Amino acid sequence: MRADTAAGTVTGASGLRPPPGIRFAGIGDEAAPGLAGQVRAHQLLGWSAVELRDIDGTALADLDDAAFDRVAGALREAGLDVVCVDSRIANWARPITGDFTLDSGELARLAPRCAALGTRHIRVMSYPNDPAAPLAEPEWARLVVDRMSRLARQAEDAGLVLLHENCAGWAGADAARALRLLSEVDSPALRLVFDTGNGVAYGYEAYDLLTELVPWVDHVQVKDARAEAGGAVYTLPGEGSCRVADCLRLLLHHGYTGTWSIEPHRTVRPHEGRTDAGQDGITEFVRYGRALETLAAGLTGEATR
Repeated sequence: MRADTAAGTVTGASGLRPPPGIRFAGIGDEAAPGLAGQVRAHQLLGWSAVELRDIDGTALADLDDAAFDRVAGALREAGLDVVCVDSRIANWARPITGDFTLDSGELARLAPRCAALGTRHIRVMSYPNDPAAPLAEPEWARLVVDRMSRLARQAEDAGLVLLHENCAGWAGADAARALRLLSEVDSPALRLVFDTGNGVAYGYEAYDLLTELVPWVDHVQVKDARAEAGGAVYTLPGEGSCRVADCLRLLLHHGYTGTWSIEPHRTVRPHEGRTDAGQDGITEFVRYGRALETLAAGLTGEATR
């Protein structure tokens, strides 16, 4: 499998190395709303890559040109590579009956910005059904495939790769639907991002899903959780019920190389309206990163025995 950027084996500040071909990163606004805090969290971890979503509560596509130039310049100065941009395209807030130009327009705005940041990867989803007036499943599926086909052609023309996440949307929690989406769109510009921790919130076993989708995974987001009182309680990686170590082990077994990017959800959960990591955001983010390093070191040790 190919990585978005050459996967590094840089030793972090903890002294623990990732498995060969694996690079650590994190979704920056899970640590702090502002870019300075996002950079600081990664520097404390000793990591050289970041995944971008929001800057001071504003999506990357919505920053004005001057603000975006400051972001790009600050990341260059800090020596942080961008491995993925998390867009709102087809996400949990954009049902299939919504305005498609929101998605095609966001992709058009992100194309030159991704080029400036040196990444080809854009995280997308696959349109939830309309909660007020749900479509029948065949029509929902038809519209999703049509829209994603148009977006993939647009991405391909721009030299980008859309990474569909196992989250909200028609193909988010069902391997057969995800494989159908990949097959019918039939574009090198559509691949998968696998989030290890989404299964608890969306009602499926993440590891079981991964066993069917692993050959198409180009990026990994690391999250863990357990079900409690009808909801998801987010834990450190390896402390929940999502079989994070098993997921990462499976990826390595299938030859995955690329980024493992933390999305702690300990203080920030955008779909719940929680978008400010607060005073402890950086500390918790670093703690989470250290837990991933420790877990990954165990996997590396297994491979050498």
